[in-house]
Amino acid sequence: MFWSASPAATPPGAHRRASLDDATEKATNAAGWVEENWATWLTSALQIALIIIIAVILRHVIRRTITKLIERMNRTATAAQGTALGGLLVNAERRRQRSEAIGSVLRSVASFVIMGTAALTVLSVLKINLAPLLASAGVAGVAIGFGARNLVTDFLSGVFMILEDQYGVGDEIDAGVATGTVVEVGLRVTKLRGPNGAIWYIRNGEVKRIGNLSQGWSTATVDVMIAPDQDLDRAREIITATGEEMSKAEPWNEQLWEAVEVLGLSEVHLDSVTISVSAKTMPGKAPGIERELRWRIKKALDTEGISLAPRPLPDTPEDPAPDPSATVAAPSALASPTSPQSLATTPIPPPNLGK
Repeated sequence: MFWSASPAATPPGAHRRASLDDATEKATNAAGWVEENWATWLTSALQIALIIIIAVILRHVIRRTITKLIERMNRTATAAQGTALGGLLVNAERRRQRSEAIGSVLRSVASFVIMGTAALTVLSVLKINLAPLLASAGVAGVAIGFGARNLVTDFLSGVFMILEDQYGVGDEIDAGVATGTVVEVGLRVTKLRGPNGAIWYIRNGEVKRIGNLSQGWSTATVDVMIAPDQDLDRAREIITATGEEMSKAEPWNEQLWEAVEVLGLSEVHLDSVTISVSAKTMPGKAPGIERELRWRIKKALDTEGISLAPRPLPDTPEDPAPDPSATVAAPSALASPTSPQSLATTPIPPPNLGK
């Protein structure tokens, strides 16, 4: 007789009771874990919400303050523009664009600093290690800086140009690559209108030098060429009187800041002498004054019978004499009957077949 070695049969509800006990134990553990950490979660959530609220409010207040300050500066410049003296010293459009550019930079910097600080603070509240993140951000920043170095150079150059007020809207400048009147000053590109009406877009990082022709005052210079046999003293008196008459006429009396001065002879040649005339003018008004002064001087000299010297023709190089050997043919080896070339071309006599 054989006895069975198999274990006793499991009661029908044993597995169900075990699963229920496990679920109850897990639920108890989860409830205990939540009960132990809910205070920490609530504290962290309140801290994060408080950080975000403070950052948003602070960003709004700072940006609003900067905007109000820029608007106040623009209103002051506009009010000064309406006065007689302020119209000469203040360019409202130039100051408006300069203040708007500075305000845009300040608002961007304020937003970046405040929101960046808030983001880092939130991550620290969440117990996230910031060292790898900051290291990765530093490496990414260096890579982006190398890749966009031209853009960064243009931006930084534009910021310093605006802060230092090197030029503004309405100024006549020589930027090296182009010359014209400033139409718009941006953080990356400056727009110029050239003498022929073309709009030039110049990257601020490409400008190596700036010649501003509209700051302080300008100088109008006119050269008068007269014949050497004319009365120079009389010509000086006529030019001086013409300058005094022009300085009293509208609108030149406001654009001429000093009397027209005859500097003397700048060049002396056999067929002409050059009298230099100079005047200090309002910034940017020198070209128009020079044209008007030439017109008036020419009419005054013609009225007094003083002849201007003809403008000398540019020197042209004389045509060289023709080379006589150019029409002579090169010597040929076939011209000599004893030359190897001639002997090679001599026909071979036919053989004598009569013998």
